[in-house]
Amino acid sequence: MNKTVSIIITLGLIVAVGIIFAGGSKTNNTGEAVQNSEIKDGVQYITILASGRYSPQTSTAKAGIPTKLIVKTNGAYDCSASLVIRDVGFQKILPQTGETEIDIGTKNRGETLQGVCSMGMYSFVINFS
Repeated sequence: MNKTVSIIITLGLIVAVGIIFAGGSKTNNTGEAVQNSEIKDGVQYITILASGRYSPQTSTAKAGIPTKLIVKTNGAYDCSASLVIRDVGFQKILPQTGETEIDIGTKNRGETLQGVCSMGMYSFVINFS
């Protein structure tokens, strides 16, 4: 095998690994705030995905509305499945696959809510405005 073919194969593998680990997500993990909430029957629902990390890492939500957090897992076998939200007294091992609904009450403008895995490796924040 010549040197050119080896370089092409190596570059191809690097690109493939990059696509697998970074390019497959449709959610924002850059720290930018995204809108992942909806209001149904006067209750605001915010959705966070937990699997290998929390996604999105930063969310925005409306203040002054009763709010529930929906944490979705799909094959979560890492510490992201062990969620702690100190502000609402929540600490639980999430199901490996499923949805967990957490009542976080009504937050005021300017408040934030932070969730973190039990090891402190992964976290998310919700900003209320």
